[in-house]
Amino acid sequence: MDETTFEYSNLSGRSPGPFISTAGLFLRGVRQVQAQVEPYARAWKDHNRRALTADGPLWVALGDSMTQGIGASAFDRGWTTGVAADLPEHRLVNLSVSGGLVTDLLERQVPALESLGVAPDLVTVMIGSNDLLNRRARSTLPRDLAALIERLPSGTVVATMPGGRRGSTDFNRQVTGASHLVTAEFRDPRLRSWKGRVAQDHFHPNDAGYAAMAQVMREAVTAR
Repeated sequence: MDETTFEYSNLSGRSPGPFISTAGLFLRGVRQVQAQVEPYARAWKDHNRRALTADGPLWVALGDSMTQGIGASAFDRGWTTGVAADLPEHRLVNLSVSGGLVTDLLERQVPALESLGVAPDLVTVMIGSNDLLNRRARSTLPRDLAALIERLPSGTVVATMPGGRRGSTDFNRQVTGASHLVTAEFRDPRLRSWKGRVAQDHFHPNDAGYAAMAQVMREAVTAR
């Protein structure tokens, strides 16, 4: 694919929600992490264009800020880079957006994947946490997730959500019940403790946190 024909943006086009905006007024760590959003999105856009002109099996990553690597020391120090180290022949196209919702995958990311004109060898999905924090999105999440699951290619690796709250357990039930998907189990005991693994905003992972996430995703990808 000619890189000049792929104009996908890794920005959602939405402003941060009221909680993030308010927290950023008082907490330096929140401001520092939020300042990564635009430069990381630009970096992934450039990376994607280069990847589309390269050769090799295609890996398309869909998701939110966790797949963007927000909170890491650089855009390419997130979990995708950790997995990519074991997939050196693959070229990664990362379509994630910070603040992403399931509807972003349905309306923007999956259509962008389908527009590539190449059947991906691997698709990964990490989504859902923003939906559970957004009252409107939370109310439609089961329906939106069902629509997303139907559109994902067979063999897509989807991360479950940690925690035992109803929203998380319902999300996980839908994902694990889809026979054509592969589950990356984020309820893994290795991810229970986040001490020393969070960024300055105390929400996103730091490099160590993303390295732990990469280990779980790597095992799921290998198990395919």
